[in-house]
Amino acid sequence: MTTLASLGLLAPETAEAIRTGLSTRPLRLPFECFYDDVGSALFEAITLLPEYGISRAERRVLERCRHAIAERLQPPIEAVELGSGSGRTTRPLLEALARRGATRYHPVDISPAALAECCRQMDGIARLAVRPFEGTHADGLAAAAVQRAPGSTLLVLFLGSNIGNFEPPHALSFMREVRSRLKPGDFVLLGADLVKPVPLLLAAYDDAAGVTAAFNRNALVRVNRELEADFDPKAFEHCVRYDPCFRRVEMHLVAKAPQALRVRALDLELRLDEGETIWTESSSKFLPGEAWRIGEASGFLPVGEWTDSTWPFSLSLIAAA
Repeated sequence: MTTLASLGLLAPETAEAIRTGLSTRPLRLPFECFYDDVGSALFEAITLLPEYGISRAERRVLERCRHAIAERLQPPIEAVELGSGSGRTTRPLLEALARRGATRYHPVDISPAALAECCRQMDGIARLAVRPFEGTHADGLAAAAVQRAPGSTLLVLFLGSNIGNFEPPHALSFMREVRSRLKPGDFVLLGADLVKPVPLLLAAYDDAAGVTAAFNRNALVRVNRELEADFDPKAFEHCVRYDPCFRRVEMHLVAKAPQALRVRALDLELRLDEGETIWTESSSKFLPGEAWRIGEASGFLPVGEWTDSTWPFSLSLIAAA
């Protein structure tokens, strides 16, 4: 008998979130569905696209503020990056941290290919030990917190505006969970994409080359492979919307025709009408200082904020109170 535990890389909690999302209207898939090895590679390609300014903005800010951040932290340092991807953006900060003292870097990702590339990216940094963790954010942070060296400072990196993928109440719950793993004097570095003109935002999630559309449809390919579903990715149109009330970009997959589908591993059958959507991602956009307010509501104190003006983006350093 097929069980959730035996299917691919999907964590059981992600499979249950898929069950819930496909059992209610509007239909939804959790953003974790994107990040198998193919999805991770597609996302790396997205970060290089001219329309997608987030990664370049974050890299510019990190280059500018890395020494100021490093000076705030007392070595030895345990840096835990949740959703590390390839780690290219993070390398300059890790170099600055390692110059100040011995540093252990714990990249956490659900994609083994992304973790392997991340380890390669960190080659040659003196006094940096890399300890990759394949799994969820929560499990990776818990493991790093248990393994931390006595007297070390723990720095959690949650970059790329990944905090925007959560609905606001869930973002607060997530940050409170992070705080529960930290000691007073530990830190979080939080990336947040800021509000900007809507045409610029929509183009960032609907590029001319169609890479983001392939990334979006790959979520269905993964569900097919790992949960024995029969979605036809070509039968869905990539669609991007902006909700001004919630200040978020939404990605959807729109059924081009009526469809009857099965997800065998979840014992689910569903029907979609023509034009019905599967909501695959939300990406909230923030106002300056808003990341600090999320931190303060979660048990953190503001330390510093740095922004990029070319593509409005902020990095906020907050300390466990």
